[in-house]
Amino acid sequence: MIGIINYGLGNIKAFSNVYDRLNIAHFYISTREDLKSATKIILPGVGAFDHAMGMLNKSGLRDDLDEAVLEKKIPVLGICVGMQMMANSSEEGTMPGLNWIAGTVKKFDFLAPDVKARNPLPHMGWNQIIIQQDSFLFNDLDEEKRFYFLHSYYFDCVDKQHSAASAKYGFEYSCVVNKENIYGIQCHPEKSHHNGVSFLKNFAVN
Repeated sequence: MIGIINYGLGNIKAFSNVYDRLNIAHFYISTREDLKSATKIILPGVGAFDHAMGMLNKSGLRDDLDEAVLEKKIPVLGICVGMQMMANSSEEGTMPGLNWIAGTVKKFDFLAPDVKARNPLPHMGWNQIIIQQDSFLFNDLDEEKRFYFLHSYYFDCVDKQHSAASAKYGFEYSCVVNKENIYGIQCHPEKSHHNGVSFLKNFAVN
């Protein structure tokens, strides 16, 4: 059953609404006991990196979540800041991340000499994703593969093989990451209409 981590951040009701429409069983994970019932996990997140990490650490779920993901290999999907938290660290703050996928969360730098476009921040609105790896997550997407984004930081993977899809905003960056049972998406599938619903369904049923 899909368990949605409820640690005080992220619009968890939006994910619940999607799964209600799809008639896919799900529940909120608020305690360590709840976590034991999850066969797949969604880690949502909004706002600043340090605040999100602090809220997760205070929730009492951190150690059990690490065990579920790293030892029991339960599939997990991090969304927006939930994806960024999977990295080692972030330029947005000073706290360590979950260290699930080696990488650093970096701020878009539009002053760098190799950046072709000087785009405003945050990156907000609809953008196309570029699939780099075959994955069940991308089944049944529209041909244009457009998703809704809202962020100023991006996940820079140490191992580029962990980048499953990218997007372009001044330069090309990873917007979907994957390492074994660990998945993350930078954009907001819960706000991305058909493509977002397909993405969340794919995670749930495959």
